[in-house]
Amino acid sequence: MIEVNNVTKMYGNYPAITDVSFRVEAGEILGFLGPNGAGKTTTMKIVTGFIPPTSGEVTIAGYDIVTESLEARRHIGYLPETVPLYTEMNIKEYLTFMGKLRGMSGGRIASRTDDVVGVCHLEDYYTTIIGKLSKGFRQRVGIAQAILHEPEVLILDEPTIGIDPIQVVETRQLIKDLGGQQTLILSTHILPEVSQICERVIIIHEGQIIAVDSPENLAERLVGRERVDIEVKGPQQDVIKAMADVDGVQSVDRIPDEPGQVPKYRVQSELGVEIRAGLAAKVVNAGWDLLGLEGVVMSLEEIFLRLTTEEEVVAR
Repeated sequence: MIEVNNVTKMYGNYPAITDVSFRVEAGEILGFLGPNGAGKTTTMKIVTGFIPPTSGEVTIAGYDIVTESLEARRHIGYLPETVPLYTEMNIKEYLTFMGKLRGMSGGRIASRTDDVVGVCHLEDYYTTIIGKLSKGFRQRVGIAQAILHEPEVLILDEPTIGIDPIQVVETRQLIKDLGGQQTLILSTHILPEVSQICERVIIIHEGQIIAVDSPENLAERLVGRERVDIEVKGPQQDVIKAMADVDGVQSVDRIPDEPGQVPKYRVQSELGVEIRAGLAAKVVNAGWDLLGLEGVVMSLEEIFLRLTTEEEVVAR
């Protein structure tokens, strides 16, 4: 549905992005993640046809975004970081205006306006002047205009920046709901956004893609081992020694806790080695109380920091 091949964008002698390539399948929700200034917005502007690449190629639903720009854009809904709203209009007037700009018929505009107002939960504000809405509701109006023409591709650039926590939760749920209907790229530097919404993540840093995978697979590649947290009520040194004797265990470390809490340990093994059954058997056979046992996945925050701060970056 979206193909980006070897795209570079130069501003004078400065490369904003270099040799960026990725593909998004129909119906997929892709997270485009990176720190501020990494090249996220530049990439999104190129994908949507807002600015041309210096070199490389982008196709949307088979149409080249440069040479077949109008046809490609008919398949795109775009919410830029700064939402382009006419604040003197009310919601109904604004959506009607946007429909006309997109060449939609009057009947279809009326029908789709009712639909998107319902999807974005704007029914109570249908005739409210946009300038009087909160930032969160303006974001919803921006999403409503982006999906008005039923695009196959939806691109959202930092959709929850500057809105309150309740509206963040509501906006994320709305994005998840839309993901079942459209191919969706979510560009953000907010890590929980990606982990809660996206099936696959691209991490961009200093204008270059440094990782493309699911958060789970990235964690495995970076850690290279399995991690298990276990809570055991028993003598600390004896517990550590017993768990270290389990086949496949590489290390056992006490996790710092508050005084009076049951001791908790992080046990690491080689990737693909199952140690939980062996750990449980050791604890039970020793007569200690086993109060918790769970596998630990590397968080997206850890992945992001590892990839963007280490000198030796994991290969793509």
